Amino acid sequence: MNEILKIARSLEGEVAAFLREIIAIPSMSSEEGAVIERIREEMARVGFEETRIDGLGNLLGRIGSGPRVLVIDSHCDTVDVGNPDLWKVDPFQGDMRDGVIYGRGACDLKGGLASSVYAGKILRQVGVPDDVTLWVSCTVQEEDCDGLCWKYIIEEENFRPDAVLLTEPTNCNIYRGQRGRMEIKVQTEGLSCHGSAPERGVNAVYKMAPIIREIEALNERLKDDPFLGKGTVTISEIKSTSPSLCAVADSCTIHLDRRLTAGETIETALAEIRALPAFQQAGAKVWLEEYRTPSYTGKVFPMEKYYPTWVLEEDHPVLAAAVASYRNLFDREPLVD
Repeated sequence: MNEILKIARSLEGEVAAFLREIIAIPSMSSEEGAVIERIREEMARVGFEETRIDGLGNLLGRIGSGPRVLVIDSHCDTVDVGNPDLWKVDPFQGDMRDGVIYGRGACDLKGGLASSVYAGKILRQVGVPDDVTLWVSCTVQEEDCDGLCWKYIIEEENFRPDAVLLTEPTNCNIYRGQRGRMEIKVQTEGLSCHGSAPERGVNAVYKMAPIIREIEALNERLKDDPFLGKGTVTISEIKSTSPSLCAVADSCTIHLDRRLTAGETIETALAEIRALPAFQQAGAKVWLEEYRTPSYTGKVFPMEKYYPTWVLEEDHPVLAAAVASYRNLFDREPLVD
């Protein structure tokens, strides 16, 4: 392991330069084509034996040809920058200050991506075990639809590895589980009329207001789990429609971000919304959102926006291998969470 650390430290400058370069390539969800090509070039340069891009646009690079298949996964897309005036640095420059690299995606997740590409280079130098194949995956549209990329890889590419290491930032701890997530829409309908005589209509926003209050209260009583923690629900968007801004709203829709702890499912989460007294009184509708945005290749791969909770058992051999590798590499015990 000391040899691996020695090689890694010798490559620090190259990894940092590569990271800064890919930060400088904007790659919002469904706009990842340019950064995918640059990463593919780097994979070839550092010695990957094969690179390929699937129909959705995910990039996979291979080292080794053994029967045991390990994937190191990073997504290359980012969210947008928001208000650029609030940034202290250019989000697309890869600015380095006091040994820290700043920019959109530096942490989530181009830092992990750059490291995984160079992990492949290190593996080539120290020698790939005969029984192992390493794939480094650079996936797309993760920010918009978390599980879409791997759903496509598994179902359309018929590729199911033995284990996947995610490079999402963990403060260098080992995480063996994650709460699930789903995106829910709730809608109320009203009757529009002229804003000068609102009593003649039914305002859909007013019908939604008590539902919002009950959802806030619902968050406080959701199921808890000793390992994963509590389920949560929050409203992340509110929209209404009307014929004009001087008319009563005839519909109101809210978007819910629902985090699922152990034991919670699509069915239980939707049932909790349907059971709200204000929901029933308003005759509201609720549904699970579907993702249908084309990828940068033009591919549309529809998927419900539901991402199940997962937990790796404490005695799982993959977890044991991760702990042993961490211990041997850093000469200390990892925090497993």
